[in-house]
Amino acid sequence: MQREIKSHARESFGDFAPTFVRYSEEVLFGESWRREELLLRDRSFITVAALVAGGMTEQLPYHLKLAVQNGLKQAELVEGITHLAFYVGWPRAASALQVAKKVFMEAAQ
Repeated sequence: MQREIKSHARESFGDFAPTFVRYSEEVLFGESWRREELLLRDRSFITVAALVAGGMTEQLPYHLKLAVQNGLKQAELVEGITHLAFYVGWPRAASALQVAKKVFMEAAQ
């Protein structure tokens, strides 16, 4: 029996977009994230990289926290974003680092 997954989508969209919430919980975080071919740690690193590359910093706080829960260290995430600067653009990496700094400072308090 698969455990029920409560996503950030439920908090954000609840009754407003219930199908989106269901897809997020059942398909994205249920089926896709639970596939055994990659570790959760690796899926988190890939997801953070994709968000940085796409300039989607509004989604970064959630995924940075999830990445830490999935075993990534703050230093690894910062190094990954720094490495991405050369491939996805300096402004995108700088924006992502600003978000990461805020997330990690809040977590340390």
